[in-house]
Amino acid sequence: MNKIMLFLLVVVLAGCGPSEPAATETVESLAADPVRLKELRQQCKLDRAKLGDALCNRVSEATRKRFYGDGEVPYTPSENPPKF
Repeated sequence: MNKIMLFLLVVVLAGCGPSEPAATETVESLAADPVRLKELRQQCKLDRAKLGDALCNRVSEATRKRFYGDGEVPYTPSENPPKF
């Protein structure tokens, strides 16, 4: 009986380990926080294996999203052509 209780206690405690905080960081939340995005970009550059591919992929997608915006800005040429 004691062995079963000990086994169940170990299983429960193993399941209650700290959750990965990176899983809560979405592309939108990273794109909205440029300071955090910059920190994570640097960390992904230095040690991608430690952070994981999933987080680094979200970081790169957030960087792309910040750079390009929503992608709905049409090209509007100037009224006057350039003079060379």
